[in-house]
Parts: sequence; structure tokens; C-alpha cells
Amino acid sequence: MVTVALVDVVKQYDAMEEVTLIGYKHGPALNHVTLEIASGETLSVVGPSGCGKSTLLKVVAGLEYANAGHVYYDSYDMSEIKPQDRGVGMVFQDYALYPTMKGKGNLAYYFEQHDRSEQDMEARVQQVADRLGVDFQLLLGRLPDTLSGGEKQRVAIARCIVRDPVVFLMDEPIVNLDAKRREKTRIEIKKLLRQFSITTLYVTHDQQEAIFMGDRIAVMRSGHIEQVGTFDELYYTPANLFVATFIGTPPIAIVPVNLAGMEIRSGETTWPLPPILADYHLAGPARLGVRPADWILGREDGMELEIRHIERIPTEQAAFIHGMLPGDIPVTALAPLDIPDRPMVKVTPDWERVILFEPEGERVLHTPGVPDLFE
Repeated sequence: MVTVALVDVVKQYDAMEEVTLIGYKHGPALNHVTLEIASGETLSVVGPSGCGKSTLLKVVAGLEYANAGHVYYDSYDMSEIKPQDRGVGMVFQDYALYPTMKGKGNLAYYFEQHDRSEQDMEARVQQVADRLGVDFQLLLGRLPDTLSGGEKQRVAIARCIVRDPVVFLMDEPIVNLDAKRREKTRIEIKKLLRQFSITTLYVTHDQQEAIFMGDRIAVMRSGHIEQVGTFDELYYTPANLFVATFIGTPPIAIVPVNLAGMEIRSGETTWPLPPILADYHLAGPARLGVRPADWILGREDGMELEIRHIERIPTEQAAFIHGMLPGDIPVTALAPLDIPDRPMVKVTPDWERVILFEPEGERVLHTPGVPDLFE
């Protein structure tokens, strides 16, 4: 197990690659990225398409070299080390198995290429197969085209483990699976990562997958790391408006408000300024962030939410109200499963749990903090 650290890493492609289809240049693929993955930790990386997630993974692997900055495995600078000499195990979304080799042949190929003895190969393959379970033994004698997507990915992961990698790099490894197999496979991968305690960088576009797989999550945008933390830290104490709107499903509602004296106003609705916000001595326009679970329904002092659709989720014994506040502000509010169909409902923010942002930029003015579940 090693600690992986990126220090002020810049990856800039050449001028031709900078020009996008709509004709303007964007910044570096990685723009002064500093990041640390603790020994044995799984760090998930999420962000919109083109934000630099895969480039980050390639720089750690050595498939791309940074233009500036350093990549360390523990205290060793790997910036100029070739990928085959870094001790990384990579798992891709397309499995990349050798189609003419059975499962065992895929695992053994590394030993053949490195002139390892037949005895070493047999012992290591058997050791990994034993740890992966009885059902995995059945995959060793089958060709890749006879395996399901999930089974192929298990063989691909085993092929990495058999090499004793110091770092696992996973680039959307289950994106090609159907929903049922994706759920099963990500549970299996999570168990393997815990079992082998390998330092892992897990790149995905799927927020729920990132939450499930990662001990911590890094949110990227335009080549920058916006915030790194646990899901609770990102959800309750976002670093900026981008993180707040990116993390959370359904997304947070952003409502323009105005603070004046001891009042807070949104449209035609006015509330007494909550004590939790009064301490900041703010005045003027701001933006209020309210998560779906943080709306209180049916209070007389609420704003009228025009209901467009009620999404009922029987397995969760809950429903989501999707609607619009005056000014065409989209809002999703959590409600009881049996909430009746109606055109309107009054909603009031739970002031103890709101997030406050500046009116124009992305700076956070107030967060409720991470709740203590053991209070």
C-alpha cells in the first residue's frame, strides 16, 4: 500500500487539441492540481464530461506525462517513470481481456511476459482465485466471449490483483453493464477493494457510484479540484455553489432572496430573519440553497409551489414533489408517499439546514455544518 500525491500538476495539450468544436480554447486539462490519496484509501473522482477526470487517472498511471508538477508514490517522484514500472493495475470500462485466452490465461499472461516460473504463476493465480471465492474458480476455464459483463470485469480485476499492484486505477469500470449487473458488480468491487486494501483512484461520472465506492470523493471542474471530502462534507458543507448543485439527487433548489433588517424575503413572501442567519449581519440580495428533504410542507408562512409532477417511490415510502416557485424557480421537495394530488402546496425552508450563497458568484456565506448523528 502506498500514498499517492499529486503536487501542483499541470497537463496542457498542444494548441490544436485546445481548440474545441465551437472554436474557442479552454484551459489546461489539469490546472495546478494538488491531491492526496491515502494508503489503502479509495478516492472517487466525479465531475462533468471534459473536466479532466480521465486525464488525472492517466497522469497517475504514467500514460500521460504532466507538463509541470510532480506525482509521488509515497516519497518517490514518479513523474518520469514509465507506466509499466509504476506497479499500477488499471481496469477500464471495456474490460480489455485477451479474447483467445481463458480466464486463467489472462491472469497468467503477466508472468509469461516477465519470465516468472510456472510454479510462481500457478501459486499466485490460485491464491487470488481462492480469495475471490468458489464461483470465481469457474471463470478460469472459460473464454471471455462466454462470460457476462460482470464476470468479464471480475476477471479483469483479478488480472490486476495477481500482479500485486501498489495502486489501482479504475476508469468507469462498470458503465457498460445493465443496471442490475452494475449494482451487483460494484458491490463485488467494493468488497475486493476492502479485502485487498489497495490504494485506489476510481473515476466515474455517476454520483451514486462515487458515493458508494469512495472513502472520499473529489469533485472536478475544468481541470481543477473543487473540493475533496466525504459525501456528508460535500453535501452539507459544499465549498461553493458548483459543488452544492453537483452533489445531491434530486439537486438542491437555488432561490433568490433579499435580507433586510430582521427579515428575509423571497418574491412576495417574507419571514422573520432566522437566528442562524442573523449572526452573519448580512444585508441585501443572496441566494438560498434548500435540499429536497429540507422543505417544510403546508405551513401558512410558506411560498406557493406550483406542482408539476409527483414522483412516488414506494420502496422508500416517500415521494418527490417537482414544481415551480414564482419566477420559474425549479424546486423538488420530499413528501410523504400518500400526499394527495393537488395543484399547489406551500413550502417553507427548514432554516436550520439551509445553505446561503452570495448573489452573483459561487461563494458560500453559510452552511449548516455536518450533522452529528449521535447527538
